Amino acid sequence: MFAEALARLPAQPEPTPKSEFVARQNRLTSQFRSDDVLILSSPPHAVHSNDVEYPYRTSSDLIYLTGWTEAETVVVLRCTEKGWVSALFVQPKDTLKEIWEGRRPGVEGALSSYAVDEAYGNDELEDRLSEWLTDARRVFHRGGINPHVDQLIQTAVRRRDRARQHFGTGPVAVEDPSGMLAELRLRKSSSEIDQMVYASKVAAIAHELAMRHSREGVTEYQLQSVIEGFFSYAGASGWSYPSIVGCGENATILHYTTNRDVCGDDEVILIDAGAEYRGYASDITRSWPISGAFTDAQREIYDVVLEAQLAAIEACQVGNLYTAPHDAARKVLAEGLIRLGVISQSLEDSLDMESGELKRWYMHNTSHWIGLDVHDAGVYKPGGEPRLLEPGMCLTVEPGLYFGAWRPDVDCPERYANIGIRIEDDVLITQDGPVVLTEDCPKTVEDIERIVGRDLR
Repeated sequence: MFAEALARLPAQPEPTPKSEFVARQNRLTSQFRSDDVLILSSPPHAVHSNDVEYPYRTSSDLIYLTGWTEAETVVVLRCTEKGWVSALFVQPKDTLKEIWEGRRPGVEGALSSYAVDEAYGNDELEDRLSEWLTDARRVFHRGGINPHVDQLIQTAVRRRDRARQHFGTGPVAVEDPSGMLAELRLRKSSSEIDQMVYASKVAAIAHELAMRHSREGVTEYQLQSVIEGFFSYAGASGWSYPSIVGCGENATILHYTTNRDVCGDDEVILIDAGAEYRGYASDITRSWPISGAFTDAQREIYDVVLEAQLAAIEACQVGNLYTAPHDAARKVLAEGLIRLGVISQSLEDSLDMESGELKRWYMHNTSHWIGLDVHDAGVYKPGGEPRLLEPGMCLTVEPGLYFGAWRPDVDCPERYANIGIRIEDDVLITQDGPVVLTEDCPKTVEDIERIVGRDLR
C-alpha cells in the first residue's frame, strides 16, 4: 500500500543552500548596531521517563539561521573588524559517545557543511562568550533555555570591574530577539516553500490512505498508524504536531488526541494530522463518513463547512486583512446554519462575538501562520491592528462545525448530534492569488465517497 502511494510523490526538494542561511543572518544583523551580539541556544533534551528521552527537535530559530539541528548548540552573531561573524558551539567529536548515541558532525562538520564562519567545541563556550560579551553593549538573547548561557550573560551585565569603570565596556541591556526573527520568518522564500510543498504532499497522501483504510470497526489508533507510518515511509521526520483522530462525538473535541475508540459505520471521523519535513510543517484536516457515504445530515453540515472554507481561501489575497479569511468563513457558516434552521437569529446577530449563536458551533479562529512551527512565528495584530497579507506568507484555512451532544452548555440539534466537521488546508499568499499547498488531499464529497474504504493493494 505504501509503495504504490510513495510512487506518487515528487522527488524530494533540494536542501536550502548555505547562501540563503547567510542571507538570513545578514537580514537580521542589518538591524543591529556594531556593538550588539546575538546569542541563541538550542533547547535541552526532554525526558520521556527515567533515562528515556523524547526524540530531539531543536528550536526553529536555530534551523532558520543555520540549518543546524543537533542538540547542545549555541549560535553567536557578533561584529568584528571584518564585519559580522557567525559562530557555532557544538558537541565535539567523541568516539565513545558516538558508539552509543550516533555520529556527530562536530566542529569539522559544522564548518564544512553549514552556514557559519567559525565553529568551536562546547568546552570553549564560557571563555569565548565571556570575551565577546566584554565588547558588547546590547545582547540579543532569549533566556530560560540554557541556564549556563543565562548565567554568563547575567554575570557580564552585572560585572563592575576596572575595565568597565575606565572604558565603559560590557553589556548594559539584554533584549529578546524573538520578534525580529519572527518578522523575518513570516515571509517564506522559494526554498522554504519547496520544503512545505513536500511536507504537504506527504500529508495529503497519508490522509487519502487513511480514507482508503476506513471501514466499520476500524480504530482511531489504526488510522493514526496509517497516517504516521506513511510520514516516516515517505522520508518525513515524523508528525508536525500530535495527530487528532476522532470519530463520532470525539470529532467534536477540537484537540482530541486520545485516539483509542472504535469507529462506527454511522459516524464521521475527523483527522487533523500533518507531516514535518526538514523542520517545515504541514497541517491538514479532513472529515469523512466511516461508511463511505454521507448521510443527508452529515452532508448538510459538510457542504456548509466546505463552502465556508472555499470562501475563506478566496479571501487570502494580497492586501486583505489577516482576519479576512475568518470573517468570510464565519459569514458562510452562519448563513448555512440559518438555512438549516440551527440558528434562529438574523445573520448580523448570529455573528456577534458576545451574543451570536454561531459561536456555539464554531468556536475557534479560521487561520494561523504555518512554517517551521505548525503555529508559526509572527504577530497577527502589530500595534493592535490586523496586519495585511503579503506575498510569501503562509497560513492555514480551517473552518469547522461541531455538534457535541455531550455538551451541557448547548441544546444540540438531534439531527446533527455528534457530527464534527473541519476542513483544513495550507495556503500560500501570492500576487496572483492564493495557492493551496495541500491541494492534493481529497475534499469534495464525490472524491471522498469514491475513495473511502477502497484499499490500495
